[in-house]
Amino acid sequence: MTARVLVVDDILANVRLLEAKLSAEYFDVVTAMNGADALDSIQRTKPDIVLLDVMMPGIDGVEVCRQIKNNAQTHHIPVVMVTALDQPEDRIKGLEAGADDFLTKPVNDLALFCRVKSLVRLKMLTDELRARSPNGETVTLMSRREDAAARPGKILVIDNRAAASERTRAALVPHHEVTVIDDPLTAVMHAAETRYELIIINLDMDNIDGLRLCSQLKSLERTRQTPILIVVAPDDHQRLLRALDMGVNDYLIRPIDKQELLARANTQIRRCRYTDQLRSHVQATMELAVTDPLTGLYNRRYMENQTAALVEHAINRGKALALLALDVDHFKMVNDENGHPVGDRVLQELASRLKQSIRNIDMICRIGGEEFVIVLPNTDAEVATKIADRMRRGISGKPFDVGAKNGPLTVTVSIGVAAIESQSDTLEAILKRADEALYSAKRGGRNRVNSTAA
Repeated sequence: MTARVLVVDDILANVRLLEAKLSAEYFDVVTAMNGADALDSIQRTKPDIVLLDVMMPGIDGVEVCRQIKNNAQTHHIPVVMVTALDQPEDRIKGLEAGADDFLTKPVNDLALFCRVKSLVRLKMLTDELRARSPNGETVTLMSRREDAAARPGKILVIDNRAAASERTRAALVPHHEVTVIDDPLTAVMHAAETRYELIIINLDMDNIDGLRLCSQLKSLERTRQTPILIVVAPDDHQRLLRALDMGVNDYLIRPIDKQELLARANTQIRRCRYTDQLRSHVQATMELAVTDPLTGLYNRRYMENQTAALVEHAINRGKALALLALDVDHFKMVNDENGHPVGDRVLQELASRLKQSIRNIDMICRIGGEEFVIVLPNTDAEVATKIADRMRRGISGKPFDVGAKNGPLTVTVSIGVAAIESQSDTLEAILKRADEALYSAKRGGRNRVNSTAA
């Protein structure tokens, strides 16, 4: 794994030492000697992570970190505070300043590379989600103060050592909802059924392979994205490295400081919520690309892409498939007499009735204006005609109460039916026949169904 690392320290020897260590691991290193230069360098070089000394003249590390996290352009960049102070209170002060992690001087190589690689991995995921989301720039990472005022996090603690699990639970429970489970199999099943924002695992449980448990959670779809924080012994370097390689997000060395445990839990929960927001925006964007915003039905683009594949699949396997081309009768008159808002509500009610009249395997698309296409897999022309007539009667038989001037409207539709006719058939040909049948229904007086097979 490689990434661009910004090293910030006012002592040149410290900068050169970190630069040499990181360069040896093939990281691209840029440097700054004070807070002002660091903020300028972030804008110019777009680093993937910042290693930031706390004690600097002028703008100190705490203020630099605060400015990074308050800027919508840079708040997602991980910040690791580096300082000579090693008291627990100082570690917490660094984390509470908005930093994502904390290292003490002299920096341990294992801790340095573990923290950097873990945060860079998370940064890459965040970058990918932000790139896919048009709102990526506006989805911001909540500050710790905002997060504390928000809902408590849901944390699962997996530990079969009663005394240790109780200490963990006691440190977290005033601020978060904590579930403790001592059996790994039960814990995995529970985590797959319940949405947790953090899982804490003691690697030194009795008669249990904690690494295998981490691997199981990272391999399951429901828990793959859930942050995992492990608790390890001070000299357990080999298992710590393996855990981080498989995607574990953070770690704590025993004995655990309660404040540091809470601060690291808060960091992971906050980032979990941020990535969840980004995923939601990405999903919404994908849905907008294939969905008609007025009716919630699929749009023309989706219909053309998906239906072509369905037609090809049906022909290759000798299956039936039919299309219904549906058009609202005299829709322009509805708009002219009642206004476009009423017309929109007519289309929304129509979409609702159509969805209630189809099977799960069928597909409805609004392809423009008052025009719709319904795709009916495994359905021949005769059955499709009966389905279409049932739809027609369901629409015309009950007035549309949509706020029209003169009360509920009687709405009718005309429907054309076409089906696969030969091995050489295509989507374009079937759609053309369905449209011709629709126009025939219109010419025949509307509120009727015509089929090319009739």
